[in-house]
Amino acid sequence: METAATGGVDTWFANPGTTELSLVAALDEVPSARAILGLFEGVCTGAADGYARMAGRPAATLLHLGPGLGNGLANLHNARRAGSGMLNVVGDHPTWHRAADAPLTTDVPMLASPMSDWVRTAGSAATLAGDAAEALAVAGAGGVATLVVPADCQWSPAPGGPLVPPAAPPRSAGDAAPTVAAALRGAERAVLLLGGSALSERGLRAAERVAAASGCRLLVETFPARLERGGGLPSPPRLAYFPDQAAAALADAGLLVLAGARDPVPFFGYPDGRRKLTAPGTQVLSAAAPTEDAERALEELADLAGAPPPRAPAAGQAGAPPAAAAAPARAGARPELPTGRLTVEALGAAVAACQPEGAIVVDEAVTSGVAYHAAAARAARHTVLSLTGGSIGFGPPCATGAAVACPDRHVINLQADGSAAYTLQALWTQAREQLHVTTVVCANRAYRILLVELQRSGMAAGGPATAALTDLGEPALDWASLARGFGVPAARAGTADELVTALRRALAEPGPYLVEALL
Repeated sequence: METAATGGVDTWFANPGTTELSLVAALDEVPSARAILGLFEGVCTGAADGYARMAGRPAATLLHLGPGLGNGLANLHNARRAGSGMLNVVGDHPTWHRAADAPLTTDVPMLASPMSDWVRTAGSAATLAGDAAEALAVAGAGGVATLVVPADCQWSPAPGGPLVPPAAPPRSAGDAAPTVAAALRGAERAVLLLGGSALSERGLRAAERVAAASGCRLLVETFPARLERGGGLPSPPRLAYFPDQAAAALADAGLLVLAGARDPVPFFGYPDGRRKLTAPGTQVLSAAAPTEDAERALEELADLAGAPPPRAPAAGQAGAPPAAAAAPARAGARPELPTGRLTVEALGAAVAACQPEGAIVVDEAVTSGVAYHAAAARAARHTVLSLTGGSIGFGPPCATGAAVACPDRHVINLQADGSAAYTLQALWTQAREQLHVTTVVCANRAYRILLVELQRSGMAAGGPATAALTDLGEPALDWASLARGFGVPAARAGTADELVTALRRALAEPGPYLVEALL
């Protein structure tokens, strides 16, 4: 625990058990450590993901044996796809007790491996500090590291003191800029697809310079880990989720340049057999891999393309990180407040109009969030965190971790009702820690995305099995009551006017708040 603190880990999202009690006691000996209880391990791993995305440094989880880790794997998958650095410490039976095959005995490293970049089981108390230092080096570079610690390695005396984990090496910008610049000069229809660090303010402004100099079109990857938006920042459209729409956006691209993004593929395989979203014959080049410094690569590319020097932000535009809250959005830029019927368009406009300067918007709204993103380009400066790995139940925990990392910023969790039910226990942690998170539950009473997929594929959508497996209305989840049961004040909105009123109240009060938007 001291080695982790030396490596900059000051926050532990934990749900420990008997085999971790020595580690829990050790946390009391580390004054800088903050221990935050999650009632479900998926809350712990999702919160650590949100913390890492916003803090820019790893958080840690403390989990109980294989079943505890198993409960957290879904959000570990999202974190790994996002490149969120994380240290998972998982307890295990004493080394001499494993052969007894006690009820909780599992192959913990096997469970951890698919969702981790580094896995190790500690061999003794003497090696534990060194194991932790190696794990933190991986986490510091944006990887998920899982250290399994048998109970006897925890309670046995350890020689020496804490170690200092090696600092992560600076990210390289690669050497592709000259090749890409030459290709852009010869391309008539080029697209620059942005992801990773290219979606920071610095990256977006550099990409804007590349587009101005080369005439290329800008797109953002479908599910960015972290995207800066609003307040006058460049706001390229996102690549669509549905494969036919995404393929149409890329159909005329003779050249696709990737900057911090992966080569786009369909989210799922469909009967048409499509494996890639680019058209045959499209040349694909990478200016920066997701693990490279896309900001610097884009700046080098802009200079080589002959772009003019970066311009200073105009009056009213964002010129500082959102946490500084230095500049409001341009006058008149915010969407108008909606009135009347509560549609997904009205919901999107209401959130975009009400969100304060520097808000963090955690998006797991699925089908209900599309209209928000169109409206939010004109909103005040904000940060968007999205569902990178597709494993649902991400939003409430990620919002929790983001609020811990940035207590001076408002967090808005734009949340589908079906996926919220996976990790609603995060509300309790928000209440206990008094985190400033406003959860907007988009209550359409269905797994709407499945119904849309059925309609788009031409499959039957009216049978009893389809209804049983997609409908959430019988009985309807009472989100306002559920929130209050976890200690979070709540309101229900059935019109656009009621939603605006509820949002204004939620954002003005300290602590968490939930708004159930009846769509």
